[in-house]
Amino acid sequence: MKELQKTPFPESFLWGSASAAYQIEGAWDKDGKSPSIWDQYVRIPGTTYKGTNGDVAVDHYHRWEEDIDLMAEMGLKTYRFSIAWTRIFPNNMDEVNQKGLDFYQGIIDKCVAKGIVPMVTIYHWDLPQYLQDQYLGWEDRRIVADFKKYAETLFKAFGDKVKHWITLNEQNIFTGLGYQLAVHPPKYKNEDKIFYQVNHHAFLAHAEAVLSFADIVENGHIGASFAYTPSYATDARPLNAIAKQDYDDLRSYWWMDVYAYGRYPKAAFKHLEDNGLAPVVEEGDLDLFKKAAQIVDFMGINYYQTAMVEFADKNWVSGEGTMNTTGKKGTSTVTGTPGLFKNPQNPFLSTTDWDWTIDAEGIRYALRDINSRYDLPVVISENGLGAFDKFEDGKIHDQYRISFLQDHLLAVKQAMDEGVDVWAYCTWSFTDLLSWLNGYQKRYGFVYVDQHEEVENPSLNRSKKDSFYWYQEAIATKGMSLYQGNGAVNKISELEVLKASSKEA
Repeated sequence: MKELQKTPFPESFLWGSASAAYQIEGAWDKDGKSPSIWDQYVRIPGTTYKGTNGDVAVDHYHRWEEDIDLMAEMGLKTYRFSIAWTRIFPNNMDEVNQKGLDFYQGIIDKCVAKGIVPMVTIYHWDLPQYLQDQYLGWEDRRIVADFKKYAETLFKAFGDKVKHWITLNEQNIFTGLGYQLAVHPPKYKNEDKIFYQVNHHAFLAHAEAVLSFADIVENGHIGASFAYTPSYATDARPLNAIAKQDYDDLRSYWWMDVYAYGRYPKAAFKHLEDNGLAPVVEEGDLDLFKKAAQIVDFMGINYYQTAMVEFADKNWVSGEGTMNTTGKKGTSTVTGTPGLFKNPQNPFLSTTDWDWTIDAEGIRYALRDINSRYDLPVVISENGLGAFDKFEDGKIHDQYRISFLQDHLLAVKQAMDEGVDVWAYCTWSFTDLLSWLNGYQKRYGFVYVDQHEEVENPSLNRSKKDSFYWYQEAIATKGMSLYQGNGAVNKISELEVLKASSKEA
């Protein structure tokens, strides 16, 4: 298709960065806040890397002004952050905690004053523990009314200044890891029937929030953020091509089709029906989905990697459940679904220390796929590299992160040159943060935070990495600085692999 044009990104392009409340705020029991399911889950021995938790995180709750000053110094155009449900409704769904509203109002006001567009995520995995205790949270349809009330409270409180909203972050991930792989709360193993029902309730909650948004917030934009992992078939054999279709339907389009069209993929739903796994769909549910789909005006994606797909017969034994949370390469296992597909390692791509494939062209592939399938603008709500960062001479020289982000941004620009409407690009993350199961050692930020698993009372001081100044220049030049130098982080030449394969043959 069209070659990359060495032209600036549009003036309206939102250069951003992102975070999540549980991963940065700390102050887990301050100013009325109650426990979320994550506050309780991390206290189970062996759950997280070296027992890390978010009690303090990187103390953004007390240092948010300093962090936003750093964002303004960088020139950030948008900041995507989530609101902790447990700060707004800490004890029940009848009493609003004003201190919680005031905290986020301060963040929003300072962002606006600094020229940074606030982008709010309503739900980033931290369900109030009391809702889990009352009716098992997302397993019960009562969650829909409670989520709607929570969302409406935020729209009314902040909708005059916040015009960019994300309903749910990575619905596919918090449900998959919580109800299939048993590595996130509520830690269910292979409960596929519950998994699909939980997702149906989450879709209903999303839809109700979207409809309320349309009534409350003027001149705003709303969508969901989906963790999109595009796929490549391992070869041209038809069986593997069909396996790729099954993977796409059950791992990607199951969510994006509901957000954009208000319906489930037909082949996938038929497969679930035949196997007794389809969710219970009540009268009016699909009409609600379709009404919300007419209001959603962008597709949010969190992009980190791509997947290889090949057919897996019914006798294949899945290795699901072994995740690399230590940063020791090669400790994750091949995932998949017997009888449908499995996801071997791509020989054309290198990986991070956490076994995530590094594929900048994959984000271009993803953007073009969304453009063709849904014809919606895209908000890239997360993209980044988790790595071990070390001080050298009092500085952090993270050229590997610069190369990774440069490669991905140039791929985004090429997709835009090819006609994809991309509104925003948010890196994950601005500061270092708690990486859920992986602790503090897996660092993503432009700003290093002195927080460690094994250090008692670390300073939590902020230090700018080399990547901070690189992104600052990219923003200031509207992307023109990206064309200087060569990113090419850890790439394996496809041509070299092809040559090697032909010699072996």
